[in-house]
Amino acid sequence: MKARIQWVQEAMFVAESGSGHAVVVDGPPEGGGRNLGVRPMELMLMGLGACTAYDVVHILRKQRQPVADCVAELAAERAESEPKVFTQIHVHFVVSGRGLKESAVARAVALSAEKYCSASIMLGRGGVAISHDFEIHEVEA
Repeated sequence: MKARIQWVQEAMFVAESGSGHAVVVDGPPEGGGRNLGVRPMELMLMGLGACTAYDVVHILRKQRQPVADCVAELAAERAESEPKVFTQIHVHFVVSGRGLKESAVARAVALSAEKYCSASIMLGRGGVAISHDFEIHEVEA
């Protein structure tokens, strides 16, 4: 896996993935940026959310569960002093479908957290306290 980060100006960069996709990263005005892109730590949090949501959907589909939507809402706390690392992250899943089994969703969330989500596991091993919960929304036919 590779990535390339190109400085544009001030505190703005363009981050390009090895697969050719780009994201604008920028800082707040008080940090010399123009607030035209996500912050680096926001991008890391978004990556964790995408990684675990991908797992949950993939696992539910393999279990032949009728998943129609999955949203991962993340809330993180950071250390007060430098380096301002994440200290806690909570992931709340809102999973929608018709007739989803609660046990299947719980299993998918647990498997992602404990076995498959490399971002979550890496951050957890680095000392970040990561918690998860979920709710299920029934969709109409």
